[in-house]
Amino acid sequence: MINILFAAHPEQFELYEAPLRQGLAQQGIHAKVTTQCAPADIDYIVYAPNSTLQDFTPYTRCKAVLSLWAGVEKIVGNASLTQPLCRMVDRGLRQGMVEWVVGHTLRYHLGMDQHIVNPNHIWRETHPPLAQDRPITILGHGALGQACAAALTALKFPVSVWSRRLKKIDGLACHHGPNGLQAALQSAEILILLLPDTPETEHVITAQTLAQMPRGAVIINPGRGPLIDDQALLAALEQEHISAACLDVFRVEPLPQDHPYWHLPNVTVTPHIASGTRPATAAEVLVENIVRGENGAPFLHLVDRTAGY
Repeated sequence: MINILFAAHPEQFELYEAPLRQGLAQQGIHAKVTTQCAPADIDYIVYAPNSTLQDFTPYTRCKAVLSLWAGVEKIVGNASLTQPLCRMVDRGLRQGMVEWVVGHTLRYHLGMDQHIVNPNHIWRETHPPLAQDRPITILGHGALGQACAAALTALKFPVSVWSRRLKKIDGLACHHGPNGLQAALQSAEILILLLPDTPETEHVITAQTLAQMPRGAVIINPGRGPLIDDQALLAALEQEHISAACLDVFRVEPLPQDHPYWHLPNVTVTPHIASGTRPATAAEVLVENIVRGENGAPFLHLVDRTAGY
């Protein structure tokens, strides 16, 4: 028997216990899934970075720490965490992000807000351009960025992507590195941020980078709050260089009630809901990684401690 410690909020255990047990049983693995066990007896830790567990030193038998979150910036620097760390990349998380990103992209592309919020009952017979004439740029081309790029490309949007390292994807204009960022931004009528939170990505959106974007562009951020210099974005919104922003993530969450983002009519605040981990699909990934660990195979979605994700 192997012992699996569930180290996340207690209410989450009720959601994950059954799919984990069932999935492991289907794979022929006899396991105890628990919230309480002697550290020296634990084989795997299913983990949320906001867990009270912060010292991994006693878990000497643990083969891997399997995060329930896609973002690992709150745990990757923990010096006591010497075990392999795997982040969450699952089909539910990916599909949820695609639906949120595509939904808000279409909202701005079609100008839906002017009809939804129209207190003066103004009859506007205007037509948006077709998708093929609305350039979109995605910063970040990991699993979530790739899925969103594929969905938007399928709708005929011309999509450019930027990543810190060179990637080549058929059908996409791919940019990379500091020199490629300006080229990625200069045509971005809609900019989607899907980068991880690392020292290299903090404040990728500044007054300088905002100035490189077309006047009237829109920013959609379901990635990480620190990607944006908030004061620079507020200034760009006030000057109408950026026409609107849809923000799902922030440096401080929940976003304080007195934050200016709440009070600007051209800013939409959503409460970190762009995508979440669904127990049914997340359990599939957790089970597969445990099976891999038991068979001596490489783990999926292993975190590069140097890169930070």
